[in-house]
Amino acid sequence: MTATGRTTRPTPRRTTRTALRLGLAALRTHRRRFLGTFAAVLLGVAFLTGTLVMGDTLRAGFDTLFADANRGTDAVVRSTDVVTAAGETQGTRGPVDAALAARIAQVPGVAAAVPRVEGAGQLVGGNGKPVGGQGPPTLAGTWIQDPELNPYALAEGRAPQKSGEVVVNRGAAEAGGLALGSTTVLRTPDPVRVTVVGLATFGGADGMGQVTYTGLTAADAEKYLAPKAGEATDILVRAGPGTSQEELVDALAPVLPRDVEAITGQQATDESNEMISGRFLGLFTTLLLVFSGIALLVSVFSIHNTFAIVVAQRTRENALLRALGAERRQVVGMTLAEAVAVAVLASAAGLLGGIGIAAGLQALFPAIGFPFPDGSLVIGAVSLVLPFAVGLAVCVGSALLPAVRAGRTAPLAALRETAVDDSAASHRRTALGAGLLLLAVGLVLTGVLAVPSLWLAGSGAVLALAVFVVLGPVASSYAVRILGGPLRGTNRGLARRNALRSPRRTAATATALMIGVAVVSLFTVFGASLKATMDDTVSRSFAGDVAVSTPSFGAGGSGLSPGLAPAVAALPEVDTAVGLGQGIAEVDGRGRALTVTDPAALSRVLDLGAVRGSLAGLGTDGIAVADDEAERYGLVPGRTAELAFTDGTRQTFTVRAVYARSDLAGDYLVTRQAWAPHRIQDADRLVAVTFEDGVSTGTGEAAVQNVAERFGNPEVQTREEYAESSAAGIDMMLTLVYALLALAVLIALLGIANTLTLAVHERTRELGLLRAVGQTRAQLRAMVRWESVLVAAFGTVGGLLLGGFLGWVLVAASDGASDSAFSFALPPLRLAVVALIGLAAGVVAAWRPARRAARLDVLRAIATE
Repeated sequence: MTATGRTTRPTPRRTTRTALRLGLAALRTHRRRFLGTFAAVLLGVAFLTGTLVMGDTLRAGFDTLFADANRGTDAVVRSTDVVTAAGETQGTRGPVDAALAARIAQVPGVAAAVPRVEGAGQLVGGNGKPVGGQGPPTLAGTWIQDPELNPYALAEGRAPQKSGEVVVNRGAAEAGGLALGSTTVLRTPDPVRVTVVGLATFGGADGMGQVTYTGLTAADAEKYLAPKAGEATDILVRAGPGTSQEELVDALAPVLPRDVEAITGQQATDESNEMISGRFLGLFTTLLLVFSGIALLVSVFSIHNTFAIVVAQRTRENALLRALGAERRQVVGMTLAEAVAVAVLASAAGLLGGIGIAAGLQALFPAIGFPFPDGSLVIGAVSLVLPFAVGLAVCVGSALLPAVRAGRTAPLAALRETAVDDSAASHRRTALGAGLLLLAVGLVLTGVLAVPSLWLAGSGAVLALAVFVVLGPVASSYAVRILGGPLRGTNRGLARRNALRSPRRTAATATALMIGVAVVSLFTVFGASLKATMDDTVSRSFAGDVAVSTPSFGAGGSGLSPGLAPAVAALPEVDTAVGLGQGIAEVDGRGRALTVTDPAALSRVLDLGAVRGSLAGLGTDGIAVADDEAERYGLVPGRTAELAFTDGTRQTFTVRAVYARSDLAGDYLVTRQAWAPHRIQDADRLVAVTFEDGVSTGTGEAAVQNVAERFGNPEVQTREEYAESSAAGIDMMLTLVYALLALAVLIALLGIANTLTLAVHERTRELGLLRAVGQTRAQLRAMVRWESVLVAAFGTVGGLLLGGFLGWVLVAASDGASDSAFSFALPPLRLAVVALIGLAAGVVAAWRPARRAARLDVLRAIATE
């Protein structure tokens, strides 16, 4: 009061200081309440920091690796003819005339010019199995004698000097159990018997990740890898003293043909870096960032629930502060001050943890066959500032609503004993949830059925998640009653009532686990649907008895020798054997993949559906087109289309057939005779085989395998094995997804444990009375455990339903938005395992709270207010 009788209002600065002081005091007094929040923020920030630091380190490492490897190359001369097929980021470039190197060498300022031939070549290891090929490419090429132009450097042995001698990168040799003097097979794709005479490094490393490299003599490289004699992939040029890379490129321009260009060595290095960063690192870090986001989303619910419980438990304390004159903003500021303090400490610890994660991965990757490029960790400003800011925003944002609720506490609330949670009976919440549900269903049905759109269906799916959150308290009351219905006995009945006591709290606790389970279920259902789609595709389209194929996951491997199919067809046990090769061309200006085969024989091993026109007479100027492509671009039988190839030539082809099914055949078919003048490196991706009548599968498979051994020993598979191997990459993807989602489940588990711990603290007197009237410690522990299991069961069931729904939406929307037919499949066994893990999480989460509850002193507990 002032002398005039007016009440003085505290200044905003004083209010802030008071709120901060009260918040920190409360945090010091009850710091155990925020252990779960601290752990959730720490884990989320650590995962995000580790991802960013690892991405920066890999990027910088590959930059250095390519810069070191290409240091001596000042210019690269290459063809300007390039074709990029749909869905590809890097096109296929045409060859150059190798004789051009001699002309380039005469240009003033040029110290050396060497033609280089590169292609696919897969080594067979000492155990008879191919080395690499499950994603990263398997390269082979000319071993360049000029050490400054050669990106690879000899580490052991010598350079190849005669036909059949090779140098391999040291990482590939170790992976395949090869050493100096080893004799093995190189698939080019024709099998070539080679002897390892040297081991090499790339930019000082044993290799470029899991990429394998085999260096051959110039004559062998041209013989096995070049499209035609006298052609090269490109020409590497080294400048003389005093000539810069830009000056060298300018000097080369006048002597180059119209369809050939020169780029600086730095440009070539930047393109290699972009390929690695854009295709591998970009995808890899994006995947990790998505899972970081999921983990942080789970953290939001756990943190919000913690602060909501703390605020509810401090109702009388906040009311007393209001009665003593504290303003709303002081009470709000006190809660937010606690959130800020926890966020700052946890985020700082998370930064250190993330750096430790990146360092651990840097040491772990070489052990699993993917070496980090040499170099120290790269810790950029963004990798520190962004995770710290995200951790702060997540923690403070999650505490905002509970803080506002605390500020609304009325002074008279100090006279109340308890607060009643009536969220389950909230008509406004029910109405809002029902409205969002109708909107979500409408968007999903529109995106799946009416106007096939992944965006519309995805928006509806995200909205469905919001529906679960809004209706959670309403649904929790019914769900707990149903799930807890079979539970009999006093302790289990008490557990069910405890879970029903606060629907909002139960729902918020379960939501964190629900999101983790939903994402796991989503990927499980989508993965099973992809496998079912592959099975249906093979069953529907593959009419053969056995298949010989290349790895279906990634772009690795060298393919199959075009000589394999004719050799298999000559067997008395075989009726038909057809190879399916791959080419590329622009069809009326659109980059498209071509299937190179014998179209007439193909119809006997693959079901192409209804065919309009004739597949028998394509010849060297005919093409067959899949029905979807034909309809989209008006390519009816009899119409012509211009094909432009990577060698710079253009040719008019006539559409002579249109077929219905393109599942395994692809969208465009041409004969080998038509492709031969334009081929790059002739290889088959699949050989489909049918047996003569009366030949058993076992007998025919053994005969085919004997022939396959002469062609590098590719695997011969039955129809079922081929379908299973085609989907092998899906299981690999799911394994990675499960490992990454373990963090989200762990955070959800911490949230359940923290909620139960706070609930035990809240019910101290009640638990003491139960013990006083005869409840044993074991019974008390069982009661807390069953409460945790009920909450986890609610979250798990909700997650399974939501994940299954989202999986169906994704499959159905993909089916409607693409030309391929997708099959929806629910894997009951895998989903049952997910359910058991969710319930087990509830048991594990209850261990510490149950143990703490059982150790309460009965007399002190009864005396607690």
